[in-house]
Amino acid sequence: MKTRFRKDWQYYKFCLYGFLKNQRFFEPFLLLIFLREKGLNYTQIGTLYALRFILRMIFEVPSGVMADAMGRRGTMLFAYAFYMISFGGYYYATSFLWLIVPTVLFSMGDAFRTGTHKAMIFEYLKRNGWQDQKVAYYGHTRSWSQTGSAISSLLASILVLFSKTYTIVFLYCLIPYTLGFILLASYPGYLESTTTSRSKKATTLIQIRNVIIDSVRAIKNLSNLKLIFNIASFSGLYDAAKDYLQIIISMAVVSLPVYIHSHRAKNEKEIITIGLIYFILYFLTAAASRNSGRMANIFKSGAKYLNFFMLAGIFTAIGAGVFYQVDLFIPAIALFLFILIIENLRRPAGVSAVADQFSEDILASILSVESQVSSVLAAILSFLIGFLADLLGPGYGLVAAALVLLIVFPFLKLKPIVKNRRK
Repeated sequence: MKTRFRKDWQYYKFCLYGFLKNQRFFEPFLLLIFLREKGLNYTQIGTLYALRFILRMIFEVPSGVMADAMGRRGTMLFAYAFYMISFGGYYYATSFLWLIVPTVLFSMGDAFRTGTHKAMIFEYLKRNGWQDQKVAYYGHTRSWSQTGSAISSLLASILVLFSKTYTIVFLYCLIPYTLGFILLASYPGYLESTTTSRSKKATTLIQIRNVIIDSVRAIKNLSNLKLIFNIASFSGLYDAAKDYLQIIISMAVVSLPVYIHSHRAKNEKEIITIGLIYFILYFLTAAASRNSGRMANIFKSGAKYLNFFMLAGIFTAIGAGVFYQVDLFIPAIALFLFILIIENLRRPAGVSAVADQFSEDILASILSVESQVSSVLAAILSFLIGFLADLLGPGYGLVAAALVLLIVFPFLKLKPIVKNRRK
């Protein structure tokens, strides 16, 4: 299908939002920060990750309901406020217990943000009659998020090299997030929920009740439920496993004889190598997101597309874990990169499938439900990977997490989706 949406001012605002949102300078080094500068072990790290995902799950549906019933821009601004406070908390926290506080705040930011901005994008597409362009449009805007991550990785390496500490990157995140807060405040009012515009005379409680009733009714359908779980399951594995790439890169650097002679040189090489690999990775994932619409058109249905790449991602994760455990770090890195690319091929198509299947009035709530399911799975898999990483090694943890998804895949395999949206 030929792309025919217009790249207008709001399109560039959506893209800039994604670019600024992903200026998370801590991401390429988060596991190393926890291990080396905060003194945690893998089980504690897995517990923090699991806590973040569980808390995000708890706040997910209420935040989606608030966005649909009370306004999406305000919900997004609350999310950014939580994020910015959490960055300060991560910087100052010095123990596992104190790290729980910023983890709670960061989870609340994720909960208020996830699904809400996507719903605003789809509201904009509906307003312009571009509903059939969901995969391509969302893929384009998501590609700018990945480009932002690529630039962020290089900037993070520079910041760490000059500051001689990893943790300082949390404070630098306040700059792009302040700009993002201002950008969101400038979004036009018509991107608010259609529920609000049609029900001006209804009370807020009635609006919330109606959104909840419609959402529950929609996900009671088995095919709708399978769609949500199919999309969320691989995203859960991705969220739980993606930061372990930092450990694989670190081990690869250590294994090269030229880096062993000087401890300082080794640290500097590690920082540079991580920054460069993440830079390349995010440009690849940006290309994957940008071309997800074209890739989806190769398959006869969105269901086959999602099923194929879910299986491909599962076996890739198993391979990456095995290679890591036998000290073949370069192949492990290559497969790990492919896991991240697969997520960015699946995600736009999955979100588009949800948008096609459910009413626009409850879209933020349904996307929040999907993210909630992903959070539950990510929490379970994060703790599993962390526990097994301490017991046996990170590679075994990754293999075990992937095998969990392989076992449940027959129950999540999608059939061609029949559009039965409730108006």
